Amino acid sequence: MTLEMLDKSVRRVPDFPKKGILFYDITGVLVNPEAFKFVLEKCYEIYKDAKIDAVAGVESRGFIFAAPLAEKLGIPLILIRKKGKLPGDTYECSYALEYGTATIEVHKEDIKKGQNVLIVDDLIATGGTLAAAKNLIEMGGGEVTDFFGVIGLPFLNYEKVLAPCKVTTLLNYEGE
Repeated sequence: MTLEMLDKSVRRVPDFPKKGILFYDITGVLVNPEAFKFVLEKCYEIYKDAKIDAVAGVESRGFIFAAPLAEKLGIPLILIRKKGKLPGDTYECSYALEYGTATIEVHKEDIKKGQNVLIVDDLIATGGTLAAAKNLIEMGGGEVTDFFGVIGLPFLNYEKVLAPCKVTTLLNYEGE
């Protein structure tokens, strides 16, 4: 498997979720065991020697990649979920969407003070969700060291939003 072959597993869906948007769908990667394994192996290669104490996955597709990485690294998995999905005490952070706002949460007890955290999602577009996830980790006293996405859309300038943290993606699209 190569990055070019992985690219062929990504479905392009025009005019979704609305006209003029080209949606990059990672489900094509998930139904291709070789492509999925390739992504997980690349993630492990990138982070096996990193100084991270936990992996945070962003609901819902980020969970798919964060969970096996956390398990392979032998470190905790932190779930970042949509508001109202976690029982117990949570930190919450709202952020802007192009059509309104959204709120995400994390369990307070899942974040340890001084913990270095990698945040994982399937696709990084504007960086708004990941910036909100970073705020959650910081509310608990953790520190976000890196962001990882299988796909990146750098033409949407996510690196400016997520700076100074390192952002790593396997595939980058410049708007097709």
